Amino acid sequence: MISSVLPTYNRAPLQFSKGEGSWLYTEDGRRLLDLGSGIAVNVLGHAHPALVDALTHQAQNLWHVSNLYDIPQQQALADKLVDHSFADTVFFTNSGTEACELAVKMARKYWHDKGQPEKTDIITFTGAFHGRSSAAIAAVNTPKMVEGFGPLLPGFAQVPWRDWEALNATITETTGAIMIEPVQGEGGINTLPDAELKALRALCDDKGILLVLDEVQCGVGRTGKLFAHEWAGIIPDIMMVAKGIGGGFPLGAVLATEEAASGMVAGTHGSTYGGNPLGCAVGKAVLDIVAEPAFLDEVKAKAGLLRQKLEGLVASHPDIFEEVRGSGLMLGLRCKVPAGDVVQAGYDQDVITVPAADNVIRLLPALNITSEDIDAAFARLDAAATSLETEHA
Repeated sequence: MISSVLPTYNRAPLQFSKGEGSWLYTEDGRRLLDLGSGIAVNVLGHAHPALVDALTHQAQNLWHVSNLYDIPQQQALADKLVDHSFADTVFFTNSGTEACELAVKMARKYWHDKGQPEKTDIITFTGAFHGRSSAAIAAVNTPKMVEGFGPLLPGFAQVPWRDWEALNATITETTGAIMIEPVQGEGGINTLPDAELKALRALCDDKGILLVLDEVQCGVGRTGKLFAHEWAGIIPDIMMVAKGIGGGFPLGAVLATEEAASGMVAGTHGSTYGGNPLGCAVGKAVLDIVAEPAFLDEVKAKAGLLRQKLEGLVASHPDIFEEVRGSGLMLGLRCKVPAGDVVQAGYDQDVITVPAADNVIRLLPALNITSEDIDAAFARLDAAATSLETEHA
């Protein structure tokens, strides 16, 4: 008999009753170090006082009014994002998937209004993950994502990750945009080098193509800059964010230049919940902390410490781990044993990691993780690896 919760997840047998900082607690008294942060969501850890205060204050006053009216909290967060990014304008969603839907619509509407309605095609890359809506799975078009869900939405083409020759060969007169993650998360923590992102921006300019960045997982301070593309010094036309922007409250956004957003006039898109007072109050509290240069400098310092520890872990356990990947506090360990075994061994040692493609485990800790917790992370991962060496001996 089917469960009351649709069984679309293979869930770990863990139930948490409380979170504090980088730690999660179970009802039976276990205390686990959370290096997953709800898949890069809890950028300030669990129950951060500033977020609790923002949510509590807003909840005591106004939860929801809909976008039929001006929402001061939404305006304040939009202004903050515009002030701290390339963007001229922002639309708020509830998730990264919804942000992807709007990014696709925005790119196609742009060309329609420019008198080039044939430019509907969007090129994406193998290993990408842009969500689970009809447009998002069509954009990726892998068997795991699309089998049984056809017919697929047309207008997408995929090329191998970092294969620029294939990309150039795929661009045609109907290509309207290229969509890419500066750091692939689900794909296995694959980082696009800064020089290649610069070259991609130049290619888009040369071919008259919009550049759409998916920073749902790698944005909001995760790499040590507020947004990952800032390392390359480029400006996208459209960018999706979510996850960390709400610090645990469901919130996403599409950021765009005035030019790229020019087709999105009144009536072209909407959301009942997107940009509601609760979500935007929390989102602004997140950015008030994460966007500060001193905070981002701390992220860089902690990222250096964690990476150093992980490099030592790989060296100490060459039969378990192959390499460290990633940028900032978006790191991956490529494993020689099944990644799922490493995740489970971590659970046994009270440390949480997240699996990804290419036999990688992701480490996506809170951006304010302490040095002491990084030491604890190393000790627990080291113990997990040691236990696997015994099993695989």
